[in-house]
Amino acid sequence: MNKAFYIVLFIFLVGNQSIFSQQIDSTLVVKDSLTARQIDPLRPSKAAFFSAILPGLGQAYNKKYWKIPIVYGAIGTSLYFYIDNSKKYHSYRDAYKRRLAGFNDDQYQYLDDSRLISAQRFYQRNRDLSLLVSIGFYILNIVDANVDAHLIQFNVNDNLSFQPEVYTNEINYKPNLGLTFNYKF
Repeated sequence: MNKAFYIVLFIFLVGNQSIFSQQIDSTLVVKDSLTARQIDPLRPSKAAFFSAILPGLGQAYNKKYWKIPIVYGAIGTSLYFYIDNSKKYHSYRDAYKRRLAGFNDDQYQYLDDSRLISAQRFYQRNRDLSLLVSIGFYILNIVDANVDAHLIQFNVNDNLSFQPEVYTNEINYKPNLGLTFNYKF
């Protein structure tokens, strides 16, 4: 019985290692990862130039057509508020100038002079802020076209991967989860 126990123990220890051993696949396929894409160094400059000439043209050059309505919506909305605030500013300013000239027959006759001055300042501030926002969206349009043209040429292939991996713990053989960052040359 003692001899049988040692034989079973020996088979268990040797067999246990073969259960957790890795099997090497003999059909390895070599992938050709040396094919290089042609990189155009002037592509970002062209996209930025096109967006500077006509907003949205750089996005069309990058073939990101869905961004064009966003560009025109942002710039158009801020220009609408600029025009609207400018009209109201000029309306209150003209009413105040007429009041200083001695006329009191304008549409703001229910307001006193201090209210007309504060309304002028309010609409002038909003007009200037709307102009700054319009310029900001115009510059953002150019920057977006430039950055997008840079990122189109960015090489993303399977040699660079970030994937979850399940591996067994060598002490108690329980599965562990982990993240690996692989780069293959």
